[in-house]
Amino acid sequence: MSMKHLPEIMAPAGDAPSFLAAVAAGADAVYVGLKHFSARMQATNFSISELAQLASLGRDRGTRTYVAMNTLVKPGDPEAAGRLVERLEKYVKPYALIVQDLGMITLARQAGFSGELHLSTLANLSHPAGLEVAKKLGVNRVVVPRELNLDEVKLMAEACPKGLDLEIFVHGALCHCVSGRCYWSSYLGGKSGLRGRCVQPCRRLYKQGKQDAERLFSCTDLSLDVLTKPLLDMPRVTAWKIEGRKKGPHYVYYTVRAYQMLRDNPGDAQAKKAAADLLDQALGRPTSHSTFLPQRPFMPIQPGGETSSGRLVGEVKRDQKKLYFQPREDLHPGDLLRVGYEDQPGHRTLSIRRRVPKRGRMDIPTSAKHQGPPLPSGTKVFLVDRREPELVKLIKGLEAELALFPAPETSEPKFVPKWPKNAVRAKVKPENVSLYRLPPRSRINGRAAYWLERASLGKVARGLTGRVQWWLPPVIWPDEDKKYRALIKEAVKNGAREFVINAPWQAAYFTDRKRVALVAGPFCNAANRFALQTLKDLGCSSAIVSPELSGEDMLELARNTPLPLGAVIRGMWPFGLSRFLANSVRFDSPVKSPMHEVLFVRKYGQTNWLFPAWELDLGDEYRTLDRAGFKTFVTMLEDWPKDVPKPRRTSTFNWKLQLL
Repeated sequence: MSMKHLPEIMAPAGDAPSFLAAVAAGADAVYVGLKHFSARMQATNFSISELAQLASLGRDRGTRTYVAMNTLVKPGDPEAAGRLVERLEKYVKPYALIVQDLGMITLARQAGFSGELHLSTLANLSHPAGLEVAKKLGVNRVVVPRELNLDEVKLMAEACPKGLDLEIFVHGALCHCVSGRCYWSSYLGGKSGLRGRCVQPCRRLYKQGKQDAERLFSCTDLSLDVLTKPLLDMPRVTAWKIEGRKKGPHYVYYTVRAYQMLRDNPGDAQAKKAAADLLDQALGRPTSHSTFLPQRPFMPIQPGGETSSGRLVGEVKRDQKKLYFQPREDLHPGDLLRVGYEDQPGHRTLSIRRRVPKRGRMDIPTSAKHQGPPLPSGTKVFLVDRREPELVKLIKGLEAELALFPAPETSEPKFVPKWPKNAVRAKVKPENVSLYRLPPRSRINGRAAYWLERASLGKVARGLTGRVQWWLPPVIWPDEDKKYRALIKEAVKNGAREFVINAPWQAAYFTDRKRVALVAGPFCNAANRFALQTLKDLGCSSAIVSPELSGEDMLELARNTPLPLGAVIRGMWPFGLSRFLANSVRFDSPVKSPMHEVLFVRKYGQTNWLFPAWELDLGDEYRTLDRAGFKTFVTMLEDWPKDVPKPRRTSTFNWKLQLL
């Protein structure tokens, strides 16, 4: 193993103590978020002046700072985002920005950012062909999806062009849905995961049929631990990333030290054992290797198992009117406990003020703050963070060093974006598009569109192939690259002329633009003029915006657009797409939440689609969108499952909301 190819260990930090813990552990890099444009808005995050101090200390200690600005950029955001980048460049000088929105690539360079640009896993670059597109756009590194197995990472690494590197998650939380393909939290109330506001509906209790309510979609954490060794033979995989910007310094320190041992001593059995012990003490959720080992995949969803963050240390008992528990291990001053699950009424966080011995008694205080439903006996208690004296001493020593790097006095820059030119609006009639899985038996209203699959392509007569749109799926996995190249080639041979790409990276499949027209589909998540301009530069002649945007945002985007726009106006927009599904979840069968929200699951290829059991309907806004300049109106159709009751309601998604 060449030292040149030694992957860096990337630590998360959501606050100053965690940043300092990463530096104390010797992390090669720390990735952080600001108080805006960060995909972990629930973390404390940093101000510019605070981060400037910490980044200076990091540079002095050999630790690089990466800043995540990896949220969707709405139509009114570019100026604020550009000003923030300009301030970062002036005062913090981070080594890299982590972005998901195509518009941020352009904005960062316009604002004078001189560091590297890393493409977040939220951008969903999931197949080898797309890597070349990322490089052409000026990306230096791609964070690959957490769902990829070892063989698929190899495929990505082998296809990675010179000048582009890969980053892989080795430890931390797993989302049920594919990153960048989850609209669950947003569909239920405008709190978007793409905007860093996810309320984690996948962690809730769900019930299917007569079974008891379980956490049917809640994943255990990922921990590659000893399986990281094969990654050392992949020079293009230059970074091992630890997830956890909402975690404390204890977690950060222990996970960084563990993966350093695994990286630096791959053949040392004692080092592996020591690393495993450190990870066991890190206080994350229960972990698994997930599907990373293709020969021995493990389903990371165990509905009857424990998936809460922190280590289980006891259960609540009742002694007359008092609540207490007896810890399974010693508790020390500064330790943090969570009593109950985060979605459980009455749950609370407690700080330990005095030592509590193993099997001793810890009374749970009551206060006016916790006047909700009483915690029942048996409520679980988790140790979520701790403050060992040794780690506290290290952090305090680094805090003292911060005085050597005084916080700068920052000023607000006057960044003015160089806006893309608006499209010349041709006078064309509105086009209604109906998107099907397979050709229906009934008459089609408007223009037909089909998901590009073997079944649909084989059922459309050659004479009709050129009249319809062909939609690529929102996720293409590494081993599906050849399949979709072949399907596209066959479709073009049969006369197909218009394709809808549902990730910018799918433009890589269309090298001959003379014979085809490309449309940017709604899963491209285009939400601002700069992203639309990039899609235009990639060869798209129009774009269908995501229905996740509010009505105000859609209309604002239409006023200033470099591409003609379309909208998904009716039909089955998914909660999300997933590669995981608990064995107990049945397809096309209603799954109910405690709030009586119903969903059902369908599988297409390697991907599970989670659909809400009520349709999107923006039909009342048709004229408003038409007057605003929208010219394509899409209805997404699915056969309704016979076992799922038809709803009495529809959804306008975020039309009347402010997308958070």
